Amino acid sequence: MKTRAVRLYGESDLRLEEFDMGELKDDEILMELITDSVCMSTYKESIQGAKHQRVNDDISEHPIIVGHEFAGIIREVGAKWKDKYQVGTKYTMQPAINIKGSMAAIGYSYEYCGGAATFIKVPPIVMEKDCLLPFDENSAFFEASLAEPMSCIIGAFHSMYHSERGVYEHKMGIVEGGKSALLASCGPMGLGAISYMLNCDRKPSLLVITDIDEVRLKRASELFTEEYAKERGVEIHFVNTAKVDDPVKTLRDLTGGTGFDDVSVYAPVRPVIEMADEILGFDGCLNFFAGPVDPKLSAMFNFFDVHYKMHHLVGSSGGNTDDMKECLKLAGEGRLDPAVMITHIGGIDAQIDTILNLPKIPGGKKLMYLGKNLELTAIEDFEEKYDVVGMQRSDIEDLLGSPTWRETEPDTEEIIYYEYRIQDHILAGWKVYQIRFQDDLVADTSIIVEDW
Repeated sequence: MKTRAVRLYGESDLRLEEFDMGELKDDEILMELITDSVCMSTYKESIQGAKHQRVNDDISEHPIIVGHEFAGIIREVGAKWKDKYQVGTKYTMQPAINIKGSMAAIGYSYEYCGGAATFIKVPPIVMEKDCLLPFDENSAFFEASLAEPMSCIIGAFHSMYHSERGVYEHKMGIVEGGKSALLASCGPMGLGAISYMLNCDRKPSLLVITDIDEVRLKRASELFTEEYAKERGVEIHFVNTAKVDDPVKTLRDLTGGTGFDDVSVYAPVRPVIEMADEILGFDGCLNFFAGPVDPKLSAMFNFFDVHYKMHHLVGSSGGNTDDMKECLKLAGEGRLDPAVMITHIGGIDAQIDTILNLPKIPGGKKLMYLGKNLELTAIEDFEEKYDVVGMQRSDIEDLLGSPTWRETEPDTEEIIYYEYRIQDHILAGWKVYQIRFQDDLVADTSIIVEDW
């Protein structure tokens, strides 16, 4: 079986290649991958090569397929798994398979299994650890791709904890109905965190979002309006901490002076970490979510408050399988919208440049369609770049398949409206389009519903 994939051979040495993976074994599963979202962890892995703790030492001879935020369709099932998995079903994967005594993970350690590929062979350990996860047939592939980064966010909130005086028992999770702050949180992971905090079963009553980038802050406030939050029982505030004289006082004042129960840090920056410490309230918990590159990153932490105010500090890296299942469930129910994280779309041919230049590319998540050759394109530029006006009806149907419904204009057969829910294709991305034809040519298009 041949595949086309991006493989890592060494430090900053990524190659897009077509190669044969060999015959499928009885204990393996063949998947066709549709989408893969690019993670900053993949950038770090690609820069470090074999120095990365999850990457094999022999990648120069046995390169690994990168990428771990992917979704696809089962195309062939080995004999061992035929009773449990069916051809044609949609699956994503928990890459952190947690093998005892090993750091091995999908997208870091496997020659024929990673997200940046058209086809992969899923090794038996994935099925044995129940890391191959189905998702709702009505959900888009991109939603399932984002279940892995969302699981990291969900896991972080589950890892926070609180306690009571005189009781030596930790209560896991954020304080329900409490006061929460997400610092430096208007990047893709921060937006995912906001979406989760407003739609999960355990919500705060107050949620404060900070950033120093006004453009990112404005986008976040437009995605998650005061009205949207209020409907879910949450009071939300957005603060540019670079534009206030005393950020700590400003943030504490929003709590009525008590400080926050839960504070999460989404940038590995010392001043942000120290600000988080200063705004904690009694029994407050600080979660350092941001993954640093600097192994010597340090910051001041008030241990007087640790002793007398019961402050807690936790760090989290990745989520577990249950966290991914929670994300898939919430997304399938329409309660969680991972799409808020995405700002760019590309194809497999754009994957290498995207990975190696990821810190320099503005915006949020970059979603790659693995069966397409497509220049990385910002969503806001997509419609102009891929205009379909003037295309033949037959070409549209070749591109999109049969429409959701069609309607003939009254008293004529000349003009027909087609409606498509475009979730997993390159035509402007996940929008309900009304396409008007005249004389079998596209006359114009209009967006009926926009999912972004």
